[in-house]
Amino acid sequence: MKKIYLLLFTFLTVSFSFGQELLVNGTFESWDDATTPTGWTHVENVEQEATEVHSGSYSVKQSSTGGTKDLGQRVTGIVPGNSYTVTVWYKVESGDGTDARIWSKWATDGSNDHTTDADVLQGVGPGGYFDNNGNVWTEYSVTVTAPATANEFYFEVRTYSGAVVYWDDFSLFQEAGAVPTLGVTSPANGAIIPSSDVDVELSVQNFVVGNPGTGADGHIHYTLDGGTAVMKYDTDPISLTGLSAGPHTLNVELVDDSHQPLNPAVTTSVTFEVIVPTQVANLTELRAGTVGDFYQLMNSPTVTYTRTSRNAKYIQDSSGSAILIDDTAGAITTTFAIGDGMSGLVGELGEFNNVLQFIPSTDASVVSGETITPEIVTVTDLLAGPAPYQSELVQIEYATFADAGGTFDGYTNYDISDPSGGPLTFRPFNEADYVGGTIPSGQIPITGIVGEYNGVAQISARSLDDFVLSTSSYELASFNVYPNPVSNGFVNISSKTNEVIQVTVFDILGKQVLNSTVNNNKLNVSTLNTGVYILKISQNGQSTTKKLVIK
Repeated sequence: MKKIYLLLFTFLTVSFSFGQELLVNGTFESWDDATTPTGWTHVENVEQEATEVHSGSYSVKQSSTGGTKDLGQRVTGIVPGNSYTVTVWYKVESGDGTDARIWSKWATDGSNDHTTDADVLQGVGPGGYFDNNGNVWTEYSVTVTAPATANEFYFEVRTYSGAVVYWDDFSLFQEAGAVPTLGVTSPANGAIIPSSDVDVELSVQNFVVGNPGTGADGHIHYTLDGGTAVMKYDTDPISLTGLSAGPHTLNVELVDDSHQPLNPAVTTSVTFEVIVPTQVANLTELRAGTVGDFYQLMNSPTVTYTRTSRNAKYIQDSSGSAILIDDTAGAITTTFAIGDGMSGLVGELGEFNNVLQFIPSTDASVVSGETITPEIVTVTDLLAGPAPYQSELVQIEYATFADAGGTFDGYTNYDISDPSGGPLTFRPFNEADYVGGTIPSGQIPITGIVGEYNGVAQISARSLDDFVLSTSSYELASFNVYPNPVSNGFVNISSKTNEVIQVTVFDILGKQVLNSTVNNNKLNVSTLNTGVYILKISQNGQSTTKKLVIK
């Protein structure tokens, strides 16, 4: 009978209380065995501890020998818009100041959200780590509001290599009433923004913002860099314009109709850095920039290939240069196709494995693109160094596959050669329509994007069409240009016929600097300064463009 009364009392307490604890065994009083606390599903390098406890009989002792160790539990039944208080007690026995952190996140059907509330659920303290706080038991607690799509919460803490940390009295408590919350959803704290105009997006829960006398709960006060408070009577983004370069901090607070702070106060802040991107005329100037700096591209390069992986795109322009857009954050939401021009590109110049990349900060718009003529190259040209051709659309005219007659597989390298030499790596794009098809036999033209892996060039065809000599989109001709780079004032230009060759030379800004007929297969370029130029070579109705480097 005693057990029945106890169960009835527990039921009534849960049913009629205004809040609810959602974690299983957050006090660590129950253990399956000495290394497995009951109810915790992600358990690494822990042991039951009976001496160093915050309360009760047991805590968790976690050591991180061998790398990062986790302790986690997934909670279902999260209600969007409800407020939840996350609490952790911890004690760092040994470490170097980068020893422990909370690593929790909202989730939707098992897919974790690493963005929403990341600054309080994953990035507490300097560098994101808990303060060691003199090796004493310390509480971390924060109240957050479940985002609109969340139906789960993944509760996790981490101990880092070389540290020993004690954990106790964890809690995920669903608040009873409508607790007002305030947050900044964009930009992220610490973001670098390449614009003097910034829109700050707010999240307000359980509090109606509006004008006095309209039945609203109150309104918003915000200050920029400690300046005068601005009153805001809606939850639209805060538009900050004309910001100076450098760091800025926006403080935001909920107040009542009398402009008084709530009790307890509901505040949030975000710090970001504004930079003024350097304007560059074209991709050649962009590629000459500094990795880590931000740039605004003033022309509209043409898309030569798009991929779903990393939202990647290859772009090229009339300056003869190309670059890979690496957009893992999904800043570009507009859909682009091969042949489209991209206008309004702003972002950071990056580098991965010696490959220059453009990491966009904003969306771009579709405009009319230019016709991109693949530069005719040889295998030897590419093997001499991929840097001049990186991410460009090129064509090898007389390529031969060593594995001709076999089958193209994804994630596989193939050797190709041409009369100039070899082998050169052909690396299929995994999504291309020729994967699973037969590797061509004989000498064939291959059009493709030049890549680089560990300093060695490779080429990737985009589709079956790239194994065809000519299409209506591209003008192709067989011209050899050598030496390239040139340092003696003369460059040799030859073709398969003895017809007259006409050459027009443009600088990287598109200005014509030379127009000449080739005599005895030699072009005099001694009047040109050191730099990169584009040659338009024409003969008997056919033409192509090639890049020329003068040292």
